[in-house]
Amino acid sequence: MLALLLACAAPSDDTGLTVVSADPSEIPLPGISADWTTRFNAGDARFASAFRESQGLGPAYIRTACSSCHNEDARGPGAQTRMVVTEDDGITPSADQSALPYGNLVRPYVAGGANEGVTAPDDVANLLVTNRIGPAVFGRGYIDAIDDAEIERMEADEAEAGIVSGRINRVTWDAAVPSDPRFYVYAPGDVNLIGRFGMKASIPTLDRFVAGALQGDISITTPLLPDELPNPDDLSDDDFPGIDTDTDAVYELSDYVRLLDIPHRDSPDNNGPVLFAAVGCADCHVPTMHTRADYPIPELADIDAPIYSDLLLHDRGAAMADGIEQGDASGREWRTAPLIGLRFLGSYMHDGRATTLAQAIDTHSGDDSESAFSVANFYALSADDQQALLDWLQTL
Repeated sequence: MLALLLACAAPSDDTGLTVVSADPSEIPLPGISADWTTRFNAGDARFASAFRESQGLGPAYIRTACSSCHNEDARGPGAQTRMVVTEDDGITPSADQSALPYGNLVRPYVAGGANEGVTAPDDVANLLVTNRIGPAVFGRGYIDAIDDAEIERMEADEAEAGIVSGRINRVTWDAAVPSDPRFYVYAPGDVNLIGRFGMKASIPTLDRFVAGALQGDISITTPLLPDELPNPDDLSDDDFPGIDTDTDAVYELSDYVRLLDIPHRDSPDNNGPVLFAAVGCADCHVPTMHTRADYPIPELADIDAPIYSDLLLHDRGAAMADGIEQGDASGREWRTAPLIGLRFLGSYMHDGRATTLAQAIDTHSGDDSESAFSVANFYALSADDQQALLDWLQTL
């Protein structure tokens, strides 16, 4: 199933409507072997398939298929709603989260014998409720392949330069079984791992990312995360007794995401890349990072991966805070979003609050945001240069 249509985020006119154009996205890396192609196709089928109660859907869930939150491997339309009890400032998480006994993730739908989903309570003071739109998943194999030493180098370089203060989210391998040994050798309880996936870089590998999405979004348990999440009905199982799917399913889905190519990018004849660096965007949205020479997929090994991210956490200030702490990430910190497939996004930022790239740039401002200097630099450009930069961003 190689779908080719995606909504392109280029404004069609001053109404803010978007042009819908054809461009291949759901395609594998060029040149991969027949074995990897077989893995890609198997994972593609799983990605699009909806889970049923007889397969372990429930007790409380958000969506029934991976493609519901990553349609055509792009962004959304599914989203997560998260909640946290804060202090009186509205952003600092309270030490007491007992008002949220089922966690901070809203899971409104029920199956597998449940009667009540997990919803945001309406009688809790200082409850901050925020959304996260499912991110695009194409090009994530490039991120998986980035050398740990490269991410550590970026952290050190930024600290020395003193312009932005990105830092690694150091996390623990919290799965019940080791990681996929083809790619990483992590065991339960291993600490100080480099997080690179998730909007707060709280997840170290693609197989752990997939297992977490299955458990949290679809309520499908796996050997990696074998337990049903807490729910109002206090159910520890569903209509499919025991663990819902096996490790092979997790690995097939992971391989599908890992093997998705970055959609073809045009190279416009303007000075967009120069302006991008000049205003400071490239300080965090680093154009390329180098991958491991020993990465098991040859097409991703020992290359400069064009991800436009440093994969580090940055303080985005109170205006962007969601109060959710993940790993070392605070409620104000977010991983630099990789600018992969930017032209296919109908909205921007983690919650879609910006509908144009100019608005997305504005969200980086604020006296307490470490990216505010870059916004000021952008607006110091001439109108023609601002437009040239925006036009170039629409090619990513």
